[in-house]
Amino acid sequence: MTHLFRFILILLMPVIIMSCGGAKIRLFTDASDPLKEFTLEGRGADKILLISVNGMISDASQKSLVRSKPSVVQQIVAQLKKAEKDKQIKAVLLKINSPGGTITASDILYHEISEFKERTKAKLIVSMMDIATSGAYYISLPADMIMAHPTTVTGSVGVIFLQPKVKGLMDKIGFGVEVKKTGRNKDMGSPFREGTQEEQQLFQNMADDFGRRFISLVQTHRKSDQSALAEISTARVFLADDALKLGLVDNIGYLSDAVTEAKKLAGLEDAKLVTYRRTEFPEDNVYNTAGMEADNQNTSAINIEIPESFYPNAGFYYLWGAAVGD
Repeated sequence: MTHLFRFILILLMPVIIMSCGGAKIRLFTDASDPLKEFTLEGRGADKILLISVNGMISDASQKSLVRSKPSVVQQIVAQLKKAEKDKQIKAVLLKINSPGGTITASDILYHEISEFKERTKAKLIVSMMDIATSGAYYISLPADMIMAHPTTVTGSVGVIFLQPKVKGLMDKIGFGVEVKKTGRNKDMGSPFREGTQEEQQLFQNMADDFGRRFISLVQTHRKSDQSALAEISTARVFLADDALKLGLVDNIGYLSDAVTEAKKLAGLEDAKLVTYRRTEFPEDNVYNTAGMEADNQNTSAINIEIPESFYPNAGFYYLWGAAVGD
């Protein structure tokens, strides 16, 4: 028995004992705790809300060894709903560090962010950090200003279809699956056999449709000319300077510059920069990557997560392919 296992067992023993007696206890802050507002900097009655978008964009809860956390979609929408009730919030600053995610989750956030802007008339500024590719760029499109960090990687405006296959392994171990079906394409995409040429074309047609939707939104929001759009449509990634030349971003700067631009766009001389969290952090600031997740800062030693991009489900993604497996 390893020291880590003993430590976890000792830590969980109160839960086991109390659950046998029918009582309920919680070791950690969780998603049932209400969001609280914390001021990161500044003064004044008006507010700029900082929302962090970290990791793969998904509407599936994030599972760890000890517990589950709300999905990225749930986290962001919860903050937007809370912000909508506060008339003092004049601008929202999205701090994005994400390779993208599933098509539907990205589109949900795009819709929710667009609707929030329409209902509140608040200004929206995006500040890109390490990466803001594919689905992360998709959710940036409604912004009044997109600012890339000098070292940001962005772009990857395209679709990838992931289809795990186990047929080769099954052949080696002598294991098979017998399928009875109606309709020749009922089991298209099955991991247990090679796809037919017809199936491959059907999947490609669907990917093309999703890709055209993405490109169309880029053209609508960014007013890209045909030359820039042709380069963007290759779905390659770009460094900040090239992204600026192509019109994918409006400016290059640091997070502090994005805060300044948010004030300008909202017509504010002074404002507080606030964030929503469930846990108070000592010496909190804009570079805290915890966002509003239900983490307690003292639990990182046992909060062991398996990133979803390490074992992606079959399907269509607005995701930078190089990020799969990170």
